[in-house]
Amino acid sequence: MTDDASPDLRASDADRERVAEVLREAVAEGRLDMAEFEERLDATYRARTYGELAPITRDLPAGGAVAPPAPVSFAKEPAGGGSWAARIVGGEGSSTGAMAILSGFERKGRWTVPKRFTCLALLGGGEIDLREANFADREVEIACVAVMGGVQVLVPPGVEVVVRGVGVMGGFEHPRDDGPPEPGAPRVVISGFAFWGGVGVERRATRAERQRLREQRRQERLERREARHELHRSRRADRELGQERERRRR
Repeated sequence: MTDDASPDLRASDADRERVAEVLREAVAEGRLDMAEFEERLDATYRARTYGELAPITRDLPAGGAVAPPAPVSFAKEPAGGGSWAARIVGGEGSSTGAMAILSGFERKGRWTVPKRFTCLALLGGGEIDLREANFADREVEIACVAVMGGVQVLVPPGVEVVVRGVGVMGGFEHPRDDGPPEPGAPRVVISGFAFWGGVGVERRATRAERQRLREQRRQERLERREARHELHRSRRADRELGQERERRRR
């Protein structure tokens, strides 16, 4: 909301969601405890006007600033190329946070990961899929708070992953080590806190890449089968030639 906006102006769903993201950032940084967070979040989703929204984040960084929504394009962007440099696009990111309270969330497909993405899973779960994502910076941080809930982070092979989260009766899973990071690949830092919950990190190829590998293996099997058939034909031809020569000698 701008300073000259009328407090009686009706707030949109997008306005409420932007305030909710400020609250998620605040709880992840320790500025709000869970009780304050839940109280303010409930007030956010009950708010009907800018005047009701503004006090909720007034004492927080960026509080009171309910920015106008960004323009939305309905044109489908072409898929990015295989170069990591083409996927580090700068900017603010298409989503800065997510929350699941007795529910779930997911971020997947072609989206832009901001420099810092904050998420909360309280008696719920979420999935953050980076396999087809672009990145706002060479290094991005995903800050997770999991309380009796869980968050699953999927990263593509070749991306460097650093896990710095702390678990109390919970844990942060380190990804399987599948070799050194690829040149130019982004660095993903997983931080946060898990209490009776967990944050898992898994390396997994995209569906298109898995399909390409399956097709490659199928083609290799066909080539091996054709090579065996050719070897059998060659041996049969050699036997028949030997038999013909034996008949002629007789």
